[in-house]
Amino acid sequence: MNTIDPVCGMPIDPEITEFKVERWGKTYYFCNEFCLHSFLEDPKIAYFSMEIGIINEIPTYSGGLGVLAGDTIRSSADLKIPLVAVTLISRKGYLKQTITEKGEQLEHSEEWDPSKCMTLLPTSVYVQIQGRPVKIRAWFYEHQSPTGGVVPIFFLDTSDEENAFEDRMITDHLYGGDGKNRLKQEIVLGIGGVKMLKVLNFKIKKCHMNEGHSSLLTLELLKDNEMRPDSVKNLCVFTTHTPIAAAFDKYSYDLAYELLGNEYPLELSKKFAGQDNLNMTLLALNLSRAVNGVAKSHMNHSKKLFPGYMISAITNGVYSYMWTCQHFRELYDKYLPGWANEPELLVRVDSIPDDEIWDAHTEAKKDLIDLVREKTGKELDQNILTLGFARRATGYKRATLIFSDLKRLKNVNKRGKIQLIFAGKAHPRDLSGKELIKEIYKYGELLKDEISIVYLENFNMDIAAKLTSGVDVWLNTPLPPLEASGTSGMKAAHNGVINFSVLDGWWLEGCIEDVTGWSIGPSPHEVVGDEERRTRELDDLYSKMEYIIIPAYDRRDQWIELMQNSIGKIAYYFNSHRMMRRYVTEAYL
Repeated sequence: MNTIDPVCGMPIDPEITEFKVERWGKTYYFCNEFCLHSFLEDPKIAYFSMEIGIINEIPTYSGGLGVLAGDTIRSSADLKIPLVAVTLISRKGYLKQTITEKGEQLEHSEEWDPSKCMTLLPTSVYVQIQGRPVKIRAWFYEHQSPTGGVVPIFFLDTSDEENAFEDRMITDHLYGGDGKNRLKQEIVLGIGGVKMLKVLNFKIKKCHMNEGHSSLLTLELLKDNEMRPDSVKNLCVFTTHTPIAAAFDKYSYDLAYELLGNEYPLELSKKFAGQDNLNMTLLALNLSRAVNGVAKSHMNHSKKLFPGYMISAITNGVYSYMWTCQHFRELYDKYLPGWANEPELLVRVDSIPDDEIWDAHTEAKKDLIDLVREKTGKELDQNILTLGFARRATGYKRATLIFSDLKRLKNVNKRGKIQLIFAGKAHPRDLSGKELIKEIYKYGELLKDEISIVYLENFNMDIAAKLTSGVDVWLNTPLPPLEASGTSGMKAAHNGVINFSVLDGWWLEGCIEDVTGWSIGPSPHEVVGDEERRTRELDDLYSKMEYIIIPAYDRRDQWIELMQNSIGKIAYYFNSHRMMRRYVTEAYL
């Protein structure tokens, strides 16, 4: 049986090739000596992320940041970008969510067995935490593309009998524990990650920090480079995802000294991470040559937060094949062969007959309705305009904005029936986020005789794929400018779903009014007060639903044209293949 050369993608017969090598418990085969040498010796891009959503069975992600990391890895494998990823094992996941009949979120550990899907390597490294050596092991998981490209992912784990009891739990829960445990996790990820790659004999060309959680790696790189900041800057790439200074990871220097001791002198940290506290974002900014935000608007906002820094914009994208449902995959395969590895071909969506686009959407919507019935026991109507909203349940996402004026919402429903599907987890310590879930349940009960409202518990990648492909309209109502980018609307667009969103994050680049979807509220370039903004947002929300969206949905030819625009003017561009090509040319080379 043939296999594929992971460097050039050529098919190979393992029985006859003389070029092969054992690594990480696997055998790799090559078509020639050059590819073998390239696999072993070529420098790699080391991609550090606290969370990675690679498959649903590995619950080491909480939301958008981790799913984006997974899409980054998938596209890198397709494009044969020499990437290696480092993250934490998070043995008990982020949280498994159940919701009571009254909408109260209950959290449970999502324990899983790494040995069922990855390999524990014999290699180990040590970091010093509170004066104790903490042993770190690595689990190996490989993502392989049909093109032959591979990206190894190393999941760092402190659960070892050699460690003190409290240290074994460092890598248990994603973002778990108090600030002290969070800093321990960041020591393991950043410092431990660099050490692990060294003992695994990787030659590293760049270290890409996906958010500031891993920025302590810069201190380890300073030690390795004779304390030369310019050498470290040339090695580092930093992507910031956070639009507000209050959300950056910051730790007191007293805590930093307690955990790290003198191994990384405080004066060194203060020079690059700020005098007042250990600011992980500032540390990454000061020791990275390439820095980017995740949308043009986020870049501009980040420049205001950090004046004087060179910050570019590489707008996020999503992995086209994964986030396109099976019905549309088959359609694209038929009319746009090669689209999965060349998503820009989606610009030719006009070549697909209208009725086949509608049929694919109808099947995707049926799949979602079946899922809702299975999960909640509620029966939604295939023929009713369906809006989807799935976000982390937290205040600035404003999941309940649509319920601000029930009279107007009821008027919308009289003009044309609607139904709403919500999903999303609240962080265990986010009490206001939990209250939002309860409020949605209350509105669901209050409006049950007029509007069907369902909430899908334990939101994950599988549910996200069903939601973003099965609804008719994707609703997004963040409070500007707090949506750095957002990617769920991009996933929806790959399936012909229409976006209806506040002008923030990526939607500022993707929205062509009445063509690719609709905006909610004023442009961010307008100077308006909070009260006026909210008034205009609510007016847009209800008026456009009543007088534009519902009438358009009733005219199938007009709606299919909008679907085609969503695919051909959004999905063709807002994908992770385009994103990764930008990283290669603007940050990695």
